Amino acid sequence: MPRLRPAIALAALGLIAGSPATISLADTPKGNPMTTTALAQPVADTIATYMPAGYREIARRPVTVDKEGAELVRYERTDGRNAALGGEHFSTVIANNGRLKGFARMDLDLVGGELPSREQAQAIAMSFLREAAPDLLPVLKISWVDPHDEPLRVIRNGHTENLTLTGMKVKMRNTADGLWMWVIVSADRKVMVFERDIHWITFPGKRGTEKWLHDAWLAEKGHSVRPS
Repeated sequence: MPRLRPAIALAALGLIAGSPATISLADTPKGNPMTTTALAQPVADTIATYMPAGYREIARRPVTVDKEGAELVRYERTDGRNAALGGEHFSTVIANNGRLKGFARMDLDLVGGELPSREQAQAIAMSFLREAAPDLLPVLKISWVDPHDEPLRVIRNGHTENLTLTGMKVKMRNTADGLWMWVIVSADRKVMVFERDIHWITFPGKRGTEKWLHDAWLAEKGHSVRPS
């Protein structure tokens, strides 16, 4: 697998506060955010931790996220299974300043299974943010925790099947800048989707930030992430 460029190997310096287990669904994390500092887990380590085994990089391209530069990198299975838009993939969006904007882990093995409880999903989400995006902990406010569906298209016995990949979504808002973020935890108790710095257009009520991690949006906009 090609090495990630040094410019994207570091994440931002942030602050952490309080214990994730004590965060209520309506409150910001408790405690003094100045009592502890932490360096975010390097982006390359986060990718290595959450990318499923047997995947390889197949394409990368520069993209624009809310008028700022970033890079979309897509990984697919080495055996070629379900290798197409809508199929299995692990994708990342990393800003030019090195910040991990998000990743998506769309894998057939995650379909089905018992979801974590809301409390479990919340604890897993806070643990993830403490490692990968600690700057968000002092400023986040949890909006809700509920099941969330993502589409997955697979081919079985020569036939296309449209499946549903369900995780427990912890949706949060950054109280410092008003942007949204979320962590979706899958049945294997690991993060399936992470997105941050999402701009929401109140009227007419739609997401303003580009959806580079979402294959349906890529197809709708006519984007291709595979090499020509």
